Amino acid sequence: MGKDFFDHTFVAKEMIEEASDTLGWDMKTLLFEPNTRLEQTQYTQPAIFLVGAIAYKLYETQLPKAPVLTLGHSLGEFLALHASGALAFREGLSLVHTRGMLMMEACANQAVGMMAILGLDDVDVESICAHARNDGKQVWPANYNSTGQIVVAGIKEDLASLEGTFKEAGAKRALLLAMSVASHCPLLESVGEPLLASMQKALGTTFATPIVSNVTAKTYQSKEEALSLLKDQLTMPVKYKQSIEAYDAHVECYVEFGGSVLKGLNRRISQKPTYAITDMASLEEAIKAQQ
Repeated sequence: MGKDFFDHTFVAKEMIEEASDTLGWDMKTLLFEPNTRLEQTQYTQPAIFLVGAIAYKLYETQLPKAPVLTLGHSLGEFLALHASGALAFREGLSLVHTRGMLMMEACANQAVGMMAILGLDDVDVESICAHARNDGKQVWPANYNSTGQIVVAGIKEDLASLEGTFKEAGAKRALLLAMSVASHCPLLESVGEPLLASMQKALGTTFATPIVSNVTAKTYQSKEEALSLLKDQLTMPVKYKQSIEAYDAHVECYVEFGGSVLKGLNRRISQKPTYAITDMASLEEAIKAQQ
């Protein structure tokens, strides 16, 4: 993760060193060497935030063109806050590390998971989950990713028991994901208050651009709204597809920082181009396309 940025820019070296100082462990080892810690969300979240922040910094430095909106998917909403100026780099790293630890603790005493459902309409997935909950199972829609792709979260045994049900309803695939937590569902209810306290300290009051909320698919631009919405984000589904649909007419293109998953989702939602900045070559390509 981020190795090409590290090898070719002083900015990446400096930010990785700063991240190591902030969190108290060697980020180069975490990012560049084989390890099992990246499978644990308290390490995964700051690693993803760091690489995304590096990509954004390099982009911003070479092409100082202010975005119309900022948007993230789940953890990415914190990077959107960083890009808007509302969350400083060090504070953002510490905050998402705390978020990861709290989420891991909330899920520690139960076998939880997430499952990707491909090829079913949202209403069908919602109906299956609702009927399952009526039968005592704990499963909820968690990520509305794109047309025909939705992720559900809950107790792993309950998810596994519904694989056949989803397929009988017409799903092309129902795939359990390698996740250590069950995100965006009521199983994270206990995380809300302690995370709110950390966010209150970390978030600033300057929002240079509106941010599209995962919870509402509407924009916000104040600390008060951010605190409420990011707390709700823990237990409410990510409305990514709805967010792109709502604001697609207002943008010329999309730029994804640190990964390329959203670029793939966007192909199903929008005809506007998405530039995924994951290394120096893709950075140059994105900048050239927008000059």
